Amino acid sequence: MAFIGVDHGTTAMRFALIEGEKVLTFELGRAEAAAMSEKEILDSIEKEFDIKLEEIDLIALTYSMGDGFSEIKDIRKLEGRGLQSAEGAGKKTGGGTRVFDAVRNSGIPAVAIPGLHVKSKVDPRMKVFSHLTSPEKLGIAYHIRCMGYEDFVVSDISSNTVTLAVASGKVIGAIDACIFAPGVHHGPLDLQAIRNVDDGIQTANQAFMEAGALKMTPYKDREELLNAAEKEEEPALLALDTIALFAAMEIISMQLLLKEYGVTGTTFLAGSVGEVKYMQEKISRHLDKSCLSLGKWHAAIGCAEIARDVAAGKKHILGVEIEYP
Repeated sequence: MAFIGVDHGTTAMRFALIEGEKVLTFELGRAEAAAMSEKEILDSIEKEFDIKLEEIDLIALTYSMGDGFSEIKDIRKLEGRGLQSAEGAGKKTGGGTRVFDAVRNSGIPAVAIPGLHVKSKVDPRMKVFSHLTSPEKLGIAYHIRCMGYEDFVVSDISSNTVTLAVASGKVIGAIDACIFAPGVHHGPLDLQAIRNVDDGIQTANQAFMEAGALKMTPYKDREELLNAAEKEEEPALLALDTIALFAAMEIISMQLLLKEYGVTGTTFLAGSVGEVKYMQEKISRHLDKSCLSLGKWHAAIGCAEIARDVAAGKKHILGVEIEYP
């Protein structure tokens, strides 16, 4: 049996196939996917995974914020694409939309994974915020669950930083990118950003997109920043030190939430910045304990594992209910 997971990431659409013991992956840049037809996207899946569409048993897909529903459900039973609004925090390229529509129109059995928000079954105190995390973070968390961990915190650090907590195998809370810890590009709106928005200098989304640690440096993007950090350039190391400090604070806050549930969780780092050794060492030092690291494919693999287990008849994933078939 063959199952596919799709991670709607910040920079790319990542696909993972699980077929027995075999795991395969590939990615399409979001701009690249936006320029493709639905047929071309489906052809890419067949070619990269050496599989026919009719051989796919189930796809589990993430899309944008996933805040318009709160159960894992048939993609064709969603209103629209499962969003309260197409507006929000983040860059729009059209790649995720093209992949979503290609899957929905293909006839392949598929479920959509929700994000966490005010209608989700999480610790009620977390609902002071309207949105906690987008759906692909559930993919990362479920992959960790499939590795055998029941209690853990995972911080996904890349263009932005999002941290999620799981206790006794159920997700209990998360801190979204626009709330606290900055990433490379994105972060919360500070006083000056609020003034800029009120004065009409920029929109709130533009402010969010420019609030990351990159603004402290002369570099234009994440790749330049990480290359400069390898050369131990001072502005790059200061930016990474800043991200590491606030990510560690966010992890500690989620560990505090776990403590109230009577557990102590293992800490995982994920994302293109979280997997950098310098960051792992810095955050481990702040926390006074080692962190385990995941690569960039684990969200897609976790989504494929969700597809596999939904098809097997599971009733919930990490405490998120399933409405399928």
